[in-house]
Amino acid sequence: MPVEFLGIAATGDGSETNPRTTAAFDRDYTLRLARAHEDHGWDRVLFAYGSGSPEPAAAAAFLASHLDRLQILLAHRPNVSYPTFAAKTFATLDRISEGRLTVHFITGGTDHEQQREGDFLTKDQRYERTREYIGIVKKAWTSREPFDHEGPHYRFNDFVSDVFPVRQPRPAVSFGGSSEAAYAAGGAEADIYCLWGEPLARTAEQIERVREAARAAGRTDVPRIQVAFRPIIAPTEELAWEKAHRTVAAIRARRESGDPAPRRRPVAAAPETATPENVGSQRLIAIAEAGERYDRALWTPTAAATGGAGNSNALVGTPETVAQALLDYYDLGVDILSARGYDLLGDAIDFGRYVIPIVREEVAKRDAAKAEAAARAGHERNQLIAVQA
Repeated sequence: MPVEFLGIAATGDGSETNPRTTAAFDRDYTLRLARAHEDHGWDRVLFAYGSGSPEPAAAAAFLASHLDRLQILLAHRPNVSYPTFAAKTFATLDRISEGRLTVHFITGGTDHEQQREGDFLTKDQRYERTREYIGIVKKAWTSREPFDHEGPHYRFNDFVSDVFPVRQPRPAVSFGGSSEAAYAAGGAEADIYCLWGEPLARTAEQIERVREAARAAGRTDVPRIQVAFRPIIAPTEELAWEKAHRTVAAIRARRESGDPAPRRRPVAAAPETATPENVGSQRLIAIAEAGERYDRALWTPTAAATGGAGNSNALVGTPETVAQALLDYYDLGVDILSARGYDLLGDAIDFGRYVIPIVREEVAKRDAAKAEAAARAGHERNQLIAVQA
């Protein structure tokens, strides 16, 4: 199966290790970072969502109007707009990008962050709302006839859109989470299910949970799987590990300094000693407490240093080591690999230059071997039928 790479579409240059030196939305930096991804083999970039961050759909439209190939993953929280309005926004953006849009629906990991924009529902209520919201958006994208809706969270009559996506039958829907409610919602609605980087065995368990949820929802297909990491690469293993330890030291120093500069991440990290609300972060902390290194290259101190904030487990090593680690996940059934470094621009270039080609070459070899094996099996089956005849 094909492999795809997802990077980050940051609108400013700050990260967990580096204070931001640009405006929150810097046109030049946004375009420069996106072009670095497009020019170095990445398939798409994520426009993340934060309560106080630049509005991602507008930023994505800016990027789409300047670049021709790079695809867009747009993060969206259902609490910030009515689903019919959102459906039109997404369809318009898909028109601007000529069919390059995927929408990532975020239910919300912390009450505090949701309440910043007036969302006071409980977590379970938020998941119920998200499922209803996605269903409405999908129908608005595809229905040429007016329709009514009456559900737990939304009610309207006689809606029909006049703008439809380029991508048919509709743009893909992306979803993530590690709770039972997340599996149920994403298993039912998602085309792509997103996970944070965990050890291989635990990732395999999560993939099976997603597939079980899809089957329970009556689907005959299953979502594609995306897994996210923070790559830390260098020409030698020794240099890579030195860089990894410097990175964790920089994360901790920035947190301890109380730096007031806005972070690039949409949700401020919790203290290392705090227990996060969302199950995904709880899992990251538990994994870090159980050990620092897993499998070929997975390293957890970066997650521990941020209190399990979002995509925070690292893959450390030479480009060859990190590429082989990513291939281990590919062999589990992961076909979208998400990666972003701590030097957003430089790491996007280095990862695209040195890691992506290795992974693509090895995936092509695997695909060729599978095709050859299938052809051989077909030939042997035909011979057997001929003999029996």
